[in-house]
Amino acid sequence: MRDSSMEEGPVGKRGTLRSVRADLMTGVTYMIPFVTIAGVFQAVGYTLGQSTTIGGDLGTLPWYAVTVGSIALNAMVPVLGGFVAYAVADRPGLAPGFALTAMIQDPRLVQTTGTLLGVNTGDAQAGYLGALVVGLLAGVVTRQAAEWDAPTAIRPLLPVLVVPVGVTALLAPVVLTFGVPLALTMNYVELLLRGASLPVLVLVGGTLGAMMALDLGGPVNKVAYVFAVGLLPELLFRPMAAVMVAGMVPPLGLAASHLLAPSRYSDADPGQKRAATVAGLSFVTEGALAYTTRTAGRSSLSCVAGGAVGGAASMALGVTMPAPHGGLLVVPLANDPLAFLGCIALGAATTAVTATVRRPKIDTPRAPQGE
Repeated sequence: MRDSSMEEGPVGKRGTLRSVRADLMTGVTYMIPFVTIAGVFQAVGYTLGQSTTIGGDLGTLPWYAVTVGSIALNAMVPVLGGFVAYAVADRPGLAPGFALTAMIQDPRLVQTTGTLLGVNTGDAQAGYLGALVVGLLAGVVTRQAAEWDAPTAIRPLLPVLVVPVGVTALLAPVVLTFGVPLALTMNYVELLLRGASLPVLVLVGGTLGAMMALDLGGPVNKVAYVFAVGLLPELLFRPMAAVMVAGMVPPLGLAASHLLAPSRYSDADPGQKRAATVAGLSFVTEGALAYTTRTAGRSSLSCVAGGAVGGAASMALGVTMPAPHGGLLVVPLANDPLAFLGCIALGAATTAVTATVRRPKIDTPRAPQGE
């Protein structure tokens, strides 16, 4: 007799993949407010201080603002790992996920562990890649530990003491050990981007731009965004500029198409283009979603084309953006504000033209005329 569970294997695998994706997206969702805080405070500080460093001018308002933003930015990766673990194991997983992720973001711990293993890691950190891996690992182990049939006297201490401390102590050496190759991987990516040729930069920018516009705020969009934000502490600002450009393109491009060809949008709310424009200028890619409800295929392809063009142009021109959010507010922080705006305009124009050509003209029924 066949085991029925064998027949359900593929379904179980798909369910597991969906669960893992949901857990990762939970971490990203909780991380986003920290990114927003970092972006707003750093944007204000850089604008007031006309500087992209927190050194000098101690005690001034720009220094305070940039410092607060930097603290939020540094907390971003441990928060990501902590809430991935939280999504897997609920509240008991939060502290181990946060603490273990923070460990592999400490260059001293990673470098010391690397020395013991005979590897020179320099000042490399495991970054967001390490946060995702450690968060899942901490969550799975915590969930298993929480199911321990402990004695009645110890049971109340499981979620607040025994499990968090025990899991952290158990996984600390494991996490530090595989944190070394993760840190080296992130270091390799950084070196590759620093010394990349123009074709490689264009390819990276186009890929990031297409990812930002593919699902308009969905998982693929978040992966590209987290990748760019994770490089900010390493002073790699080109990917962030490409991602922000591409994230602003879809709502602006579709709003422009709506404005230029209203006959093709007679089924849309007249105020939709205004809302999309505000969203685009604010770097809220989801502002384009209202245009994709009825013509998803056509609009999505137009958004991807514009995002890819805008992102590729931004990387090719060497535009940098030190702030992780802010949209139009942080344009002065770009090394070349005109080039930054030009890339947005180029990407939006690509989306507008493509969307207008591909979107069918909707004929409004005429009112019957009397004989």
